[in-house]
Amino acid sequence: MGTGTSQGVPVIGCECEVCNSSNPKDQRLRCSVLIETETTTVIIDAGPDFRQQCLRANVKKLDAVVFTHEHRDHSAGLDDIRPFNFKQNKDMEVYCTKQVEQSLRQQYEYIFAGLTYPGIPKVRIRTIKNEAFTIGDIEFIPIQVMHYKLPVLGFRIGDFTYITDANFISPKERTKASNSKFLVLNALHHKPHISHFNLEEAKAVSKIIGAEQTYFTHISHYMGLHDSINKTLSNDMKLAFDGLQLKV
Repeated sequence: MGTGTSQGVPVIGCECEVCNSSNPKDQRLRCSVLIETETTTVIIDAGPDFRQQCLRANVKKLDAVVFTHEHRDHSAGLDDIRPFNFKQNKDMEVYCTKQVEQSLRQQYEYIFAGLTYPGIPKVRIRTIKNEAFTIGDIEFIPIQVMHYKLPVLGFRIGDFTYITDANFISPKERTKASNSKFLVLNALHHKPHISHFNLEEAKAVSKIIGAEQTYFTHISHYMGLHDSINKTLSNDMKLAFDGLQLKV
């Protein structure tokens, strides 16, 4: 659904080429992904753009939200699950680690305070660990990565692997993603960063994992223009873009 990042967000009046680009692929909302089968619909991460992304993607049904970690650019949209509560007449299933749950309880105290009133978001927390779990007919295999000192979960779903907000993946965890048909991996920009892979680092990780096709996500506008960067990449590695659809 989204491929961008809150880091390096331009100020009003910014004159950089990405901000002024007319190419829709340079217009990136915050990072998330929609997983759909014939019976199950799940979103991984619900950042500040969650509502806009759901409207843009015409999401009519949502069975669950899965969180990779607690940072606000991935969790600040949880309040906007209310329309799904209303339409589906049930609590939203929220899958996250204990650490993420603790942060959500602090961010959204009113959701968890036990005082109900009309329109309050309704959630049901499902605790996950670094162990496989299933939502409907979708199996998720967690892949624990490090975002500097913060543990973050990526996920393998069949032949699709999604990893965001990482700057280290242990050899043991990398094997879970081996030989994926599609790998979506974070690549912030060109310079070294304390908690994200830059483009060269992400390319190296992609080669080790051996995915058939890699798409780089969580992209800062400092990366450069979508089409220009893609020309420098091999055919099996490309920048992702908002609205990209993959069939596995």
